[in-house]
Order: sequence, then structure tokens, then C-alpha cells
Amino acid sequence: MSDQRQRLLDVAQAEGRLTSVVGAVLDRYGAVWAGGAGRAPGLDGQYRIGSITKTMTAVLVLQARDEGRLALDDRLADHLGDVGYGEVTLRDALAHTSGMQSEPRGSWWERTRGGDFGSLTAANDGSGRVAAPGAWFHYSNLGYGLLGEVVARRFGAPWRDLVSQRLLRPLGMRATSYLPRPGAQAGWSVDHFTGIRVHEPLADTGAMAPAGQLWSTLADLVTWGQVLGGARPDVLAPASLAEMQQPVSPDYGLGLMLGVHPGGRLVGHNGSMPGFLAALHVDPDSGIGAVVLANATTGINPRDLAVALIEGDPDADDARPEPWRPTVALPPEVEGVPGLWFWGNSAQDVRWHNDCLELRSMARGGVVTDRFELRDGTLVGVLGYHRGERLEVVRRPDGSVRNLECATFVYTRTPYDPEVGGVG
Repeated sequence: MSDQRQRLLDVAQAEGRLTSVVGAVLDRYGAVWAGGAGRAPGLDGQYRIGSITKTMTAVLVLQARDEGRLALDDRLADHLGDVGYGEVTLRDALAHTSGMQSEPRGSWWERTRGGDFGSLTAANDGSGRVAAPGAWFHYSNLGYGLLGEVVARRFGAPWRDLVSQRLLRPLGMRATSYLPRPGAQAGWSVDHFTGIRVHEPLADTGAMAPAGQLWSTLADLVTWGQVLGGARPDVLAPASLAEMQQPVSPDYGLGLMLGVHPGGRLVGHNGSMPGFLAALHVDPDSGIGAVVLANATTGINPRDLAVALIEGDPDADDARPEPWRPTVALPPEVEGVPGLWFWGNSAQDVRWHNDCLELRSMARGGVVTDRFELRDGTLVGVLGYHRGERLEVVRRPDGSVRNLECATFVYTRTPYDPEVGGVG
């Protein structure tokens, strides 16, 4: 099983173009397996966990309810005063059935330094509503910004301090923090066509922090997975945890994503922030679960990978792919080539990948149909129908690429481009 799980990470790193990806499988006693691919830091490497943060905000709300500080059917206005969406209940905000807009107005909050709660509510007066309260599931990051302020006022301390004092310290989650610690993984985004990486911005999201601010590690999230799996009743009463796990909509409870795996049901959450992907999902009946962390903006479905780690890899005996390597710079012969091309009406995703030029059929789900290597300044086919053939890059007088030709195959930027005669 260890080899099967390691192969899953290797495939994810290679196909998802991930600088690093780490994963762990857990039970009620702790981690039972951990691994990594790419430049993986191990159990103690810190990544941003995005919306897994919401599960902690939700637990704080349930703790406050259990202590008699609020009721889930209270309105936001009962605790926050005259604010936009004040008529929304805490229950609906927790379950994303409030009907409020998905994101706060203004700059993209995940990439922008956040303001205080007053600024957040001033910019969001309730006019962005998309549905009536309770009408249907509509994921709202804004709702969790408001919930964070509710618990702050009910407990009399900032949300940031509450997470530390009521959750992280009692659980020994010393590597989980509001801001990254020295040595934390950098957030990366990868250019779709060239494979060149760029750093993603790091922002303190301010009043929106309860929706996705925290940083953590495999080791600490294994501990949090034990909480969600029911192994730590000292943190949240079993009846309250069970309440969180009940469906409000088919795939969501109170602060928890709900799902199934071949062995049973799952509770947990996915997370994403610029440069990072994460997932933590646990079977509350068996206590078995998995954590996945990666430093990439896109490339994998972290929940699917977490479920696969729990179950193992049915293709474990297959060869492992070559690890993905970031592109440092495009060779001059390939400048201007990566991008969207057409052979007739057939769209081709043309990428520079691991020092090769790949043609991927968009109609066939991105499968690699042809691959070319640079040999003495010439692109030569090494895979697919064009194996052994030369791919010519036809440039205009100004150096821009007009079209690509391989034997009688002509690739153009638009279907049947009239600038290119004899398109074949």
C-alpha cells in the first residue's frame, strides 16, 4: 500500500505540475503513512490551507453555542448590529445557504491585504444577494468573515487569538499559524503553456481571515483530522460534531464538506489560496482519513487525491511518470510557440513541458498526441503520429510565429486562418 500511495503523489506532481505535494493517511491514533513528491518538505513543512480554516471557525461557533453564548438560529444582526445580510441566521451562514454573495466587494480578497471588520461591512451592504435565505447552497466566503466576527464578540477576543487559545494550543498544533513561519513553502502559479513558475502574492486577509487565512502542516492537520473524526471530544462535544456532519444540502453540513468513499462517508474540507491547494477528509465512522497539501494554484483536485490515498492506487504496478520540472526559460527556437493552436477546427493545447514541446488534443481531454524534442535547433517528433518528423516554426519578418508545419499538417492560431495559404 505504501508504494501505491507514493505513486499517487508522483503522478499528481508530474501531471499537475506541482512544485511539491505531500500527503498523509491517518486514523484515530495518528498518522499511519506519509509521503511527498517534488521538492517535498515532509510532515513539518508548512503550507497555506485555505478554506480548511472554515472548519475551525465553525467549531468555534459550535463551542460558543454549547457554552450558551449564542444560538444557531440567531441572526447575524443579533450579534453584529446593523450590517448587510443581518437577517441571515448563523446556521445558514455556516451551511452556505444564506443566499449572500460568494465574495466580498472590492479587490480580490485572497490576493489583497485585508482591512478591518468595519471596512468589510461598509463595502457589503446586502445588495449582492443571489438567493433568499435557505433557498439553495451558494458558497460564500463573505459569510465566514462575518461568522469570525460573531465569535470574536461573543468570546471577547479576536478570531485569531481564539483559534490559538481554544483550538491550536489545547491540541498541540504548534506548527499552525496565522502567518507563515520561516521556511514555509512558497506559493507558486505555473504558466499553462510554458511551464514557467511565478510567485503568488502573500496577503494578510484581515477581516476575511476566518474564511481562509491559516497555515499548517501534515502533522498538525492529522491532529485536526482526528478532531473531525471524533477522536477528540475534549475539543467539541460528540453531539455537536455529529450536528456539524448532518447534511443541510446534499454535500455540505455546518462548516463541513460531506461526501463518500468506497468504505463509507467522509467529512472535511478542501482549501485553496493563491499558490496553494489542500484537502482534509475523514471517515467519521472508522476515523480513517487523509490530508493533501501542495504549493500550486491549480493542477490537482485535492479531495480526489485524498480519497485515493485512503483507498490506494489500482494502477500501482504501472510505470511512474517523469517528475515535472519547472521551465527556467524557453529556448529561442520555441519562443512564441506555446499556446492555443488549431489543425483545421481541432484545438491543440501546445505546451513546453520538461524540455519538450507537447501537443495535447483538447477534444480528447488534453491527452498528449505528439511530442517533439529540440535536436540541434530543430524540433523532431519523438511520440505520436509525427514521430521522426520535423516541426517547422514559420515566422513573420518581425519574428512572430505565423504557423507551425509538420509534413502536410499546418497548425494556425485560428481555424483555417486565411493568412496561411494551403491549410491542411
